[in-house]
Amino acid sequence: MQCCVCKEKPATVHLTQIVGDKMQKLDLCEECAKAKGINDPTSFAMADLMLGLGASQELDQSAAGAELKCPRCGFSQADFKKSGRLGCPDCYKTFAEGLSGLLKTMHKGTRHIGKVPEALRATRENSDRLKSLQKKLAKAIEGEDYETAAGLRDEIKSLSAATAKTR
Repeated sequence: MQCCVCKEKPATVHLTQIVGDKMQKLDLCEECAKAKGINDPTSFAMADLMLGLGASQELDQSAAGAELKCPRCGFSQADFKKSGRLGCPDCYKTFAEGLSGLLKTMHKGTRHIGKVPEALRATRENSDRLKSLQKKLAKAIEGEDYETAAGLRDEIKSLSAATAKTR
């Protein structure tokens, strides 16, 4: 088994972290383990393990030597490095510069989009489409464009009927 960092030397240090039902393994050669401070538990940054190796260095570089602290909870970068977690919602704003790079490497982006069940997504799309058509219908009536209004009315009826069938 090769080192996860240098990918050259055989891994002699094996770390396993189990949180809940998820297990994460990290295999390092002796030199990379020493470079990351893993042989000295007091200097080992938990953020490196949780966010990928080099995460704490990226946070250090973003602060440019200044020790940032959250004004709400007093959480510092050192606290984040040790625990791999932030103290409160305001920490995300305080440490935003360093975290955005970390989040981009960990996830697809820096905004949570979430997942929606297919049936609910279709219902939302139909609902949004109906609202849009109703606004267009109101504008067409206001502008006395009755031909367009009749077409929109028919489209609203067919979409409403289709939505009622799926429920």
